[in-house]
Amino acid sequence: MALSEGVCRLGEWSVRVVWEGDVIHVVEFCDLPPAGEVPAPFAAYCRGEPTDLSVLHSTALERPGKSAAIYREVCTVPYGMTTTYGTIARLAGTSARAVGQVMRRNPTPLVVPCHRVIGADGSIRGFSPSIAIKEHLLAMERGRSVKRSAAEL
Repeated sequence: MALSEGVCRLGEWSVRVVWEGDVIHVVEFCDLPPAGEVPAPFAAYCRGEPTDLSVLHSTALERPGKSAAIYREVCTVPYGMTTTYGTIARLAGTSARAVGQVMRRNPTPLVVPCHRVIGADGSIRGFSPSIAIKEHLLAMERGRSVKRSAAEL
């Protein structure tokens, strides 16, 4: 089976998805216009519909070492909920710093929902594309909107 690629909108941003069947290879925020199709559950999520993306399989779960264990734990955080780097670290048998480093290299954000992992003090930090996107995703999942100034966009 050949790889498919599509770009959809998620709020103010574009998201590029590369997949094969139900296996997601790449998810990246980009500056491309919408094009092609993306897997149906992914499209629903990007429209703001409460969607369980665990029906899709991420290639991140096949990474070597602790990475796959960390990604698996992150995948257990339900839509609309958050957990801390420390909690994921305890569950995966590693440090909070290691969790942050692994999540920075997450090839499939949203499918491996690293945006749901926050600081121990409840602060929103550490999302490679941008903190604004992480704030948007968390607000969307909680059914709230985030007001942003033009300077923050």
